[in-house]
Amino acid sequence: MEKVTKLASERPVVIFSKSSCCMCHTIKTLFYEFGVNPTVYELDEIPRGRELEQALLRFGCSPSVPVVYIGGEFVGGANEVMSLHLNRSLIPMLRRAGALWV
Repeated sequence: MEKVTKLASERPVVIFSKSSCCMCHTIKTLFYEFGVNPTVYELDEIPRGRELEQALLRFGCSPSVPVVYIGGEFVGGANEVMSLHLNRSLIPMLRRAGALWV
């Protein structure tokens, strides 16, 4: 989990994803539509991606992707991100993390 935490703290928005996951695509598109440029780790395309996925599962992420960190803080998966968006909390969170300037 240390590697996940380290990667998540290096950028304002980090998404752990899989290239074949439709919900991952949806979450990435949401951030892109806001003008956010998240750092995306496609676990099925990077070396040691399986290890990162196992760490996310052990952390309690189910399903293992998508997993979103904002400002180095664990946000959750697609349900949590969409809930934040619908209750208008996501944009302020992105601004506080320095991922959005407008």
